[in-house]
Amino acid sequence: MNVKIGIADDQQLFLKSLGELIDRFTEFTVVLDGLNGRDFLYKLELQSQLPDIVLLDVNMPVMDGVATAKVLEQKYPDIKVVALSMKDDDTTIISMLKAGCCAYLLKDIHPAELEMALKEISEKGYYNADALNIRYRRMLIHGQAKDQVSLTELELIFLQYACSDLTYKQIAGEMNKAPRTIDGYRESVFQKFNVQSRVGMAMEAIRRELVTI
Repeated sequence: MNVKIGIADDQQLFLKSLGELIDRFTEFTVVLDGLNGRDFLYKLELQSQLPDIVLLDVNMPVMDGVATAKVLEQKYPDIKVVALSMKDDDTTIISMLKAGCCAYLLKDIHPAELEMALKEISEKGYYNADALNIRYRRMLIHGQAKDQVSLTELELIFLQYACSDLTYKQIAGEMNKAPRTIDGYRESVFQKFNVQSRVGMAMEAIRRELVTI
C-alpha cells in the first residue's frame, strides 16, 4: 500500500522537513506541497493523481486552514483532511473540525505517533489521539475497553453545544445552567468517552454519530 500525502504549510523549513520525514515512512509518499492554501489548491488542480490525505496548517497567509479545508471538503470529498497546528485552543480545533477535518494533530507530535495517526486515518478515516491513547492503556490494564456509553438527555444537549464554537460559559447561558453544572457535564462525558480534552470529546461524538458538525 502506498498512501499519497499532500502538505500545506507556510514555513518552508517545516514543510520540507515534514515531507522528508513522511517519505521515510514505509507506506506513505508525499506527492504535493504548498506554502499556503491557495498555492496548494492551484497545484492540486494540476495533479493527475490526488493525494489520499492532506496535512493542512491552520494559520497560513493568503488562504488559511479553515478556508482551504472547506474548499477541499466541497471539491475533493474523497481526500481526508487533517489539521496541523501549534495551537490547541478549543475555538481553533472546533473550527477545523467543522470545516471538514477528520483529525487534529499538533506540530510537536512524535514521528512514531504521526506514522500511527496516518495509518489510522488511511484505514478508518479519522484519528483521535486523546481517546485512542487512553483506550489502549485501559486495554492493557483491563484486557479490553467497552465502547458503549450511555449519556443523559442533558449530557447529549451539552455535547451538541460543545461541538460548536461556543465557550463553556456561553454553553451555560444557552442551557440556563450554572457554570459549575456545565463543568459537571463535561467531566462526566470526558469519563464516559475516555478522553481528556474538548477535541477528544468532539472527535468521539462524531465517531459515535452522536452529533453532526
